[in-house]
Amino acid sequence: MESRVGPGAREAVFAQLADTGRAEQVAQRLTDGIVLGVLGPGERLPSEPELARRFGVALITVREGLGILREAGLVQTRRGRDGGSFVTAVDDDHHALIAARLRSLAQVELSDMAVYFGAILAGAAERAAERASAGDAERLAAWLAASEFDTAASARTNQGGFFLEVAVLSQSARLVREQIRLQAEFGPLLLLGLDDAQQRADAAAHDRRIVRAVAAHRPAKAREAAGDLLRGLTVPLLAAKARIERGGVLDAPLTA
Repeated sequence: MESRVGPGAREAVFAQLADTGRAEQVAQRLTDGIVLGVLGPGERLPSEPELARRFGVALITVREGLGILREAGLVQTRRGRDGGSFVTAVDDDHHALIAARLRSLAQVELSDMAVYFGAILAGAAERAAERASAGDAERLAAWLAASEFDTAASARTNQGGFFLEVAVLSQSARLVREQIRLQAEFGPLLLLGLDDAQQRADAAAHDRRIVRAVAAHRPAKAREAAGDLLRGLTVPLLAAKARIERGGVLDAPLTA
């Protein structure tokens, strides 16, 4: 599967780890990349020595991290000349898992996660509007124009990709890494509302507002559009949580 994100997100996935020597950190960074679609099904990961160099860890740490991913069924390792570690397909039918996660989180926790996600996205959008070149803005506009929001699956993939693209244009490696971490942790919940056609149309419209603000170098407008986007995504999420608390189920589409 062709990746729907630019090279900046891939660089963030393979950036050096702050706390070196932990196999769990290697596994988590690669898991984030797989969950977000930065690393697609069937993709061959860099070699173990290359991963060790990029992450700044020992070779044994990389091997242990890949072992964690194999146990989780996220990668397969094949031997031989054409061997290596390859990303396996991730099941897209994940409503049961998300429903279980929604039950485990309090309403206030979901609201707090949404506020933090929104703060990071708004900061990235504002900084992108300040720092992105005309060429950067044109590439972002072209990327969005080529992205489909017709189905729930395509909208989730492309909305997540758009978040990452905006973070990359902020020219802050820290913001990109935090955006990746948040999307892996919270993205599947936040994008639940995209099962609904109107929600998909609204999200795409807010994305276009962010692009226009970035192109026009209007940081305040970019921040405002990012806030509106997150509020629109949060409403159906909290409605889904309330529905589950009343004993309901997650049956698409999800609306307020």
